[in-house]
Amino acid sequence: MAHSAPRYASNEGAIDAVKAAIGGAFVDAVDAVGEVSVSVERASLATALTALRDAGYQQLMEIAGVDYPDRPERFEVCYHLLSVTKNHRLRIKVSTDEATPVPSVTDIWPVAGWLEREVFDMYGVLFEGNTDLRRILTDYGFTGHPQRKDFPLTGYVELRWSETEKRVVYEPVELAQDFRTFDFESPWEGAQYALPGDEKAAEAPGAPTPAPAPASEAPPPKPKTTDTPAETGAGKAANKKAAQKQSAGSPAQRKTNSPAQRKTGKVAPRSPAKPKRKGA
Repeated sequence: MAHSAPRYASNEGAIDAVKAAIGGAFVDAVDAVGEVSVSVERASLATALTALRDAGYQQLMEIAGVDYPDRPERFEVCYHLLSVTKNHRLRIKVSTDEATPVPSVTDIWPVAGWLEREVFDMYGVLFEGNTDLRRILTDYGFTGHPQRKDFPLTGYVELRWSETEKRVVYEPVELAQDFRTFDFESPWEGAQYALPGDEKAAEAPGAPTPAPAPASEAPPPKPKTTDTPAETGAGKAANKKAAQKQSAGSPAQRKTNSPAQRKTGKVAPRSPAKPKRKGA
């Protein structure tokens, strides 16, 4: 029986449908690695997203920022849309710089308020129309935007609560990275340069296979975990005690034998047992 969930929709015809829906706001589109990315005019962003929402892309899943320092408009703001009815995803992109704001889409999707604050905090992108554009991830009084490619690794302070001093303290930021390289390459395609530590792989291709042991060599003895009673001496003591009891005889024999008989070693014969009376 077929599953009730819709199949993942193909990208065939998706760009034409988006272009027809948003009209003059369309700038460019790319279909790569199974994803459709559409660039739109910044001023017409709210109109384009409203049209796409009405065309079947009901949910705004994410707003992400990208920094390209060499471009005049260095920031890209990416809106990831999901169509529940078509089971299809779409990425809408706009470009901006440090001073030009991007229209807010909080009137279309209220969840955009949180997502726009995150992009503002990490990249410094301004959103016109967002009434609560505050930092959301960094500390109070933080200076700078950590996701920018030119954000320095040192020179800033961080805020934390000191349990020893019982107050809020400011300390210099210490990052573990020694350097950063931004080549915008896919991580699964592999970098075109040697990463630190790769030279060791060329020097030592692998550990040698251990040689098999000679056939004449005897296997090592197994470790001894427990001892038998005979090895510990407990068995000898028990046997000696049992022999002494047997040589002494039963209590009845000890009572009937005289001292002279016990001295000479002659033991009187035991009397036969009396038969039991009936009814006893």
